[in-house]
Amino acid sequence: MKINILKTAFVMLTVASASVSAQSIITHEKMTNAVIGKNGKLEITPSKTSSARDFDYLAGKWAMENKKLKTRLNNCTEWIEFESTSENLGTILNGIGNMDFYRTSFDGQPFEGMTIRLFDPKTRLWSLYWVASNVGIMDPPVVGSFEGNVGLFYCHDTFQGKPVITVFKWDKTDPENPVWSQAYSPDNGKTWEWNYTNVSHRVK
Repeated sequence: MKINILKTAFVMLTVASASVSAQSIITHEKMTNAVIGKNGKLEITPSKTSSARDFDYLAGKWAMENKKLKTRLNNCTEWIEFESTSENLGTILNGIGNMDFYRTSFDGQPFEGMTIRLFDPKTRLWSLYWVASNVGIMDPPVVGSFEGNVGLFYCHDTFQGKPVITVFKWDKTDPENPVWSQAYSPDNGKTWEWNYTNVSHRVK
C-alpha cells in the first residue's frame, strides 16, 4: 500500500513539474526607469548608482545553460534547451566598454554571437549591441542601467513585421552564476512574454 502511494505521489510530482516547464511565461510588470513618452518613444533614465563598472563581473570564461521558446508571441509552451560557452574580454575603450563572444551550435552548424556594451558617461546609460553570425546585422541596442543587482535594458524593435518592445534582464545577485533573460512586449509594456533565458557558470 505504501509503495503504491509513493508511486502515485511520484507520478503526480513528475506531471506537475512537466506542466510548469511547458508553460509560457507571461508577466504584467511596469518598466523600470523607462516610460513611453507622448511621442510614443521610450524615455529611459539611469539609476542613481549606474556605473561604468556594472558589467565588470562578466570578465572571464563561462559555461551556459540556455532555454528558449520554440516560437514567440503565439502562446507557445515548448521550450528548447541547449548549452553554450561565452568568453568575456572584460573592459575595453578605457573602461567604458565591455565585449564578449557567445558560441554554440544549431542543427549541427556552428553559431557565434558578439555583444558590445557601451557606457555613456554623460547620460550614465548602457547600450547593449548584439550581432549573430547567421545574420551579420547588428540589432538595435537595448538601453538601460542596473538598479541594485538587476539590470533592465529596453528598445523598440520588430518581430515578424510587428512592433515590440524588447527587454534584456541581467541578474547578478550571484556574480558567479548570473542570469540573463529576454522578453517581448507586443502592447507597449503592458504584458511581457519571456522567451529566452540562460544561466552562466564561471569556468575561469
